[in-house]
Amino acid sequence: MKFMLMMSAPLQAGATELEVADWPAEAMEASVRHCDRVCEELAETGEYVTGGGLADPGRAKFVTSRADGSPEVTDGPFAETKEFLLGYWIIDVESVERAYEIAARYSAVPGPDGAPANMPIEVREVMTASSAEA
Repeated sequence: MKFMLMMSAPLQAGATELEVADWPAEAMEASVRHCDRVCEELAETGEYVTGGGLADPGRAKFVTSRADGSPEVTDGPFAETKEFLLGYWIIDVESVERAYEIAARYSAVPGPDGAPANMPIEVREVMTASSAEA
C-alpha cells in the first residue's frame, strides 16, 4: 500500500511565509537531518519511495489551461489557511498502521528548542485502479 505523508507548518500571521523560516539555522539543520535519517532507514527497509521539501507558499503558483491549451499562471487565490504544506513523502508499506508509525517519526522532527515539534502529518493512501474498485 502506498501512502503520501504530508507535513504542514503554520504560517506567520497575515503572511505567506512559514513560521519555520524564523527557526535558528541549527534548528533547521537538525530538522533536515532528522528527516534524512528517517528517509535513509525507510530506504533500507524498501519502504521509502520519494519525498521532498517545498518552497514557501509565497512562491507557489496556480496553473490552469487556457482554451488554446497554453498555461495561465496566477498567484492564487489560495484557500484561507493557518497552515501550508511544508514537505511530503511517498512510502510503500504493508499496512495503514505502519504508515501511521512512520508519520509519527516525521512528526517528531526537532523544533527550534530541540524538543520534538510534533508537526501535523496528513496520511493519505495513494489510489490505484485496483484500490479505487475496492
